Amino acid sequence: METSTINNNFKSEEYFINMGPQHPATHGVLRLLLTIDGETIKNVEPDLGYIHRSIEKMCERDSYQQIVHLTDRMDYLSSNINNEAVCLAVENALQIEVPDRVKVIRTIIAELTRIASHNLWWGVMGMDVGALTTYFYAFRDREMINDIFEETCGARLTMNYNVPGGLMFDIHPNFVKRVKEFIAHFKTKLPEYDTLLTNNVIFQKRMRGVGLLSKEDAISYGASGPVGRGSGYSCDVRKIHPYSALDKVTFNEALRTDGDSFARYEVRIQEMWESISIIEQLIDNIPEGDYKVETNAVIKLPKGEFYQKVETARGELGVYIISTGTKNPYRLKFRSPGFSNLSLLNHIAVGGKIGDLVASMATLDLVIPDIDR
Repeated sequence: METSTINNNFKSEEYFINMGPQHPATHGVLRLLLTIDGETIKNVEPDLGYIHRSIEKMCERDSYQQIVHLTDRMDYLSSNINNEAVCLAVENALQIEVPDRVKVIRTIIAELTRIASHNLWWGVMGMDVGALTTYFYAFRDREMINDIFEETCGARLTMNYNVPGGLMFDIHPNFVKRVKEFIAHFKTKLPEYDTLLTNNVIFQKRMRGVGLLSKEDAISYGASGPVGRGSGYSCDVRKIHPYSALDKVTFNEALRTDGDSFARYEVRIQEMWESISIIEQLIDNIPEGDYKVETNAVIKLPKGEFYQKVETARGELGVYIISTGTKNPYRLKFRSPGFSNLSLLNHIAVGGKIGDLVASMATLDLVIPDIDR
């Protein structure tokens, strides 16, 4: 009986595939040009600009009050925090001291925004790796925060609640009650997230050891937020440069040292617990007083350069203003966390599989309008 010898030395060939801009595994209109050898990724080249609206250029023609509205359209899941960044930059430039009531309310709203953002991320993170149930659990809880926002300022996504000098409106009479109800509810639901996803052995196999990023590389690429802290890089702006009422609360900076996709996942889960703690410390101690300092109808910053940074749900957002003393900035630059975090995608993806790329990219928590400005 004849036997045939099978030649196992198959010659491989590199080829290119597109992932996006409208692809289930890409977050928003992001195109990735992949160079792959079989299932192994050789190179990832992001192609940006599909949703570019020239926001920074538009800021040069708008007043400082109008610029606040534009920041909603960048990282729309951190809109309240983006708004706060511009307001703080303007207030610091004008040396305006807002009332303590404003500082506390801003901080509570910002931490609710962080929870809502991480909540949506968690639900979509599960979907990215095949766990469809997480989406429904996450949006069930996130709706409670959106309802609070809607009752407070009339909006659910693009808020415009912060204005230079304070807040557009005072908080609704139901605000404290509804926030407490949400916190009580969410503290019982976060453990469900661990049961559903965190402790799932299949999920952990998809995440552990995948998308490795060292602390040194995180710093080199300018990573911030949960992406940097998942690699052991202490970079929480709320800790390093406290703003609003963050100097009045105690909380732990969520840090992990593994630097893989699961570490970045764990950081965001812990951050939701820490945001709950911050809100609990403030919700019963909202000072009385005004919700806004009156400013000129036309705000003009003094000549000079001004910079303000805040910690959004995705990391450090910087607002850099060059003023010539007119009602419009001569130049305004946003240092967005998403752009720096996206730059390291190729670094953590090369050598892995396409499925690993999807998991790694999900833990970067990209919001494309934050990158395409």
